[in-house]
Amino acid sequence: MRAYFLRRFLLIPPTLIGVTLIAFAITWIAPGGPIERYVAEMQLAGEGRSDATAGRALSAEQIEEMKAYYGFDKPFPLAYLSWLGNILRGDFGRSFIYNEPVLCVIASKLPVSIYFGIMTFIFTYGVCIPLGMLKAIRHRTFLDNSSSILVFAGYAIPNYVFGSILILLFSAQLEWFPLGGFVGDDFGERSFFGKIGNLLHHTTLPLLCYLIGSFAFLTLLMKNNLMDNLAADYMRTAVAKGVSFDQAVFKHAFRNSIIPIATTFGQNLLFFVTGSFLIEVIFDIDGFGLLGFRAIVDRDYFTVMGILTITSFLILLGNIVSDMLVAMVDPRIRFN
Repeated sequence: MRAYFLRRFLLIPPTLIGVTLIAFAITWIAPGGPIERYVAEMQLAGEGRSDATAGRALSAEQIEEMKAYYGFDKPFPLAYLSWLGNILRGDFGRSFIYNEPVLCVIASKLPVSIYFGIMTFIFTYGVCIPLGMLKAIRHRTFLDNSSSILVFAGYAIPNYVFGSILILLFSAQLEWFPLGGFVGDDFGERSFFGKIGNLLHHTTLPLLCYLIGSFAFLTLLMKNNLMDNLAADYMRTAVAKGVSFDQAVFKHAFRNSIIPIATTFGQNLLFFVTGSFLIEVIFDIDGFGLLGFRAIVDRDYFTVMGILTITSFLILLGNIVSDMLVAMVDPRIRFN
């Protein structure tokens, strides 16, 4: 099994090369690149002027200098190889929008994504697994039916719609929470516990929007798998031999039921570097999701490629971690 995972790790670099090559080709042939946008902005800025420079765009020499600076003066194969060589050296290029290194721009947005990722991970698995177990044990009771209504209602509402409702009700009308922002304006002046309170006060509503989508899936996945194992022959045998029902559930059925849940652990590594630009727009949070959206809209190619490279690597790594966790939970599974 060790050889299998070693092969999986060795497949990461060629897979990343294939993904980034396709994405780089799309950004290369897509019309309306950053230089064209800059020229258009210069023309619009000059239309309102009455001097001799009114309406004048960049000269051909200036455009060529910009192309050389950003690497657009090379043929596609050489441009990709140059970009790939820079990536191997840890240089993801320079953002057109922020005029800063891409890694610095991404690093500035990571605290927001890491915070929401950690909180989402903890609350999702910390609530969904116990709730799914409780629903399976008390199937078709009032607790099961009422919680199912709430879970499905939350799953049916898009998170950005849910966020708008929360802001309208709890921020605009009741004024219990701020209208937006990741932290308050006086965050730096507060004490340690004051900063924690201010952070929780600003992020409670967006955190609910992040959680609402995954609750139904994981809760019902846990419930259905546990119900299948509760009806299995080995459970009846264990109870018939004198094992209490609680011990049979936690020592036998729970371990088998957690196997499908373990497959989602590695994939949720993306929790820590991604976000929802819709939620971030609604709550005025300048995070990773909004950065990716702006980079695509404004044709910030190096930022797009940097985000794509990081997220693709985490997806590939997460799939391997999921397989490892499944093998750890279920000793019957052997990867060859």
